[in-house]
Amino acid sequence: MAMIRDQLSPESTRLDTRAATAASCLFRSLGDPSRLAILTHLALGEHRVVDLTEHVGLAQSTVSAHLACLFDCGLVSSRPVGRSSMFSLSHEPEVLGVLAAAEKLLAATGDQVSLCPTHRLEHAAGELKDHPRA
Repeated sequence: MAMIRDQLSPESTRLDTRAATAASCLFRSLGDPSRLAILTHLALGEHRVVDLTEHVGLAQSTVSAHLACLFDCGLVSSRPVGRSSMFSLSHEPEVLGVLAAAEKLLAATGDQVSLCPTHRLEHAAGELKDHPRA
């Protein structure tokens, strides 16, 4: 799926369902604030689950579940160290590039994302109960 303007052509913009599904899954994996916090900490270097638990303030089981999601998506990798595992970013330059691009886009769009009735911040926090699409 060509997403960079220099690579776009009429043929490349036709819906490639498989590529669109893969991109959607990637963005869903990045669509959780806790997973973004974990990725941000892993950008600083390897961490154990217990270290990430302290950094992000979540239960160990929650951090482990988020790491499993990120691992399954190919965004993090792990290596055994004694009785624990060390987690790090997989494809670090690409992951950091996506996060940096997201920051730039958020800076450019300002409050528009948080005002979107489908994806506003209350919805992300699970507080949007009266919205017709919630």
